[in-house]
Amino acid sequence: MRILSVHNRYQIRGGEDESREAEEKLLQQNGHVVETYEENNDRVADLGAISTAIKTVWSTEAYNTLRHRLKEQVYDLVHVQNFFPLISPSVHYAAKAEGVPVIQTLRNYRLLCPNGFFFRDDRVCEDCLGKFVPWPAVLHSCYRGSRAATSVLTTMLTTHRILPTWNQMVDKYITLSEFARDKFIQAGFPKEKIAVKPNFVHPDPTIGDGRGGYALYVGRLSPEKGISTLLSAWQKLDKKVPLKIVGEGPLAAQVAEAVNLDRGIEWLGRKPLPEVYELIGNATFLVFPTIGYETFGRVAIEAFAKGTPVIASQVGAISELVESDRNGLHFRPGDAEDLAIKIEWALTHSQEMAKMRQEARNEFETKYTAKENYRRIMEIYATIRRQ
Repeated sequence: MRILSVHNRYQIRGGEDESREAEEKLLQQNGHVVETYEENNDRVADLGAISTAIKTVWSTEAYNTLRHRLKEQVYDLVHVQNFFPLISPSVHYAAKAEGVPVIQTLRNYRLLCPNGFFFRDDRVCEDCLGKFVPWPAVLHSCYRGSRAATSVLTTMLTTHRILPTWNQMVDKYITLSEFARDKFIQAGFPKEKIAVKPNFVHPDPTIGDGRGGYALYVGRLSPEKGISTLLSAWQKLDKKVPLKIVGEGPLAAQVAEAVNLDRGIEWLGRKPLPEVYELIGNATFLVFPTIGYETFGRVAIEAFAKGTPVIASQVGAISELVESDRNGLHFRPGDAEDLAIKIEWALTHSQEMAKMRQEARNEFETKYTAKENYRRIMEIYATIRRQ
């Protein structure tokens, strides 16, 4: 197959960029031709606010460029990974104009919620879910704290609901979890067009031994990730187990303060992936304390690959990935006391935790290998391949 992958890169590289590149490499390793059409958000500063706003709603540049690419070369399909903000949904129309099927991966909730996370004021927020015009987002300046920037996003969403882009210009959507799929169906997306394909871990980092004697958090240090819940739980645990924290983000000062007050907490900052894998493999368990809706939870399957159980909040997609009492434990989101109770249980039930390590690895081998992911994506592609 020959696939054209469309992606708007973020200024700060994140999980979406990594997952998309891993998917492209997987296809190439299996003999497919994957070419790319990319934009980079580094251009935003040069374009200015007005030009960026126009492109967000409809990029004539992207439309013309993609049509030209599709006229020059025959592709079996166009796979749109991320079009925000510079590419825009105009690429869907360009592909349709040339008769090429379109797949759209939904790696966040931006088509339903202007900030992409269903999170506002330190809580889950669904105020815009189901509203044709997502006006509450403008009222609360949900995107980057700017009413003007949020207005651009709501204009893009409303315009393409009117057209209607999402129902007619996309042949198949891919979500990363059943939870995310259900949210898009709840918002009115056609359920028959939405397939589920999770992320994967490749190459296999191999199983760890879990003998490090510490708990581990890996992720962005931001409110929706439950950092406050995590730190509060460690105050309640009173040094019963060391905590290592890997990551950076806006709550870095709060983490630094916790480190100064508790020598049992160690903040390691950002680490390269091989070091992260080693830390995960040596950890007694990984803590995933999110209080927001995750579309997936990549670090959880990385933990499974290393055979490390995950103690996760029971909310969003992560509660789907982690099966309580099998490959990890659940606790009530935002409840530091319940998290502390589950951690104390884990520390006093070594035999059960050893079984969870085996089950975590089994979960990876069954669902999250490159081989299984390739099988699934080819199933999805087969449903819409160009006639």
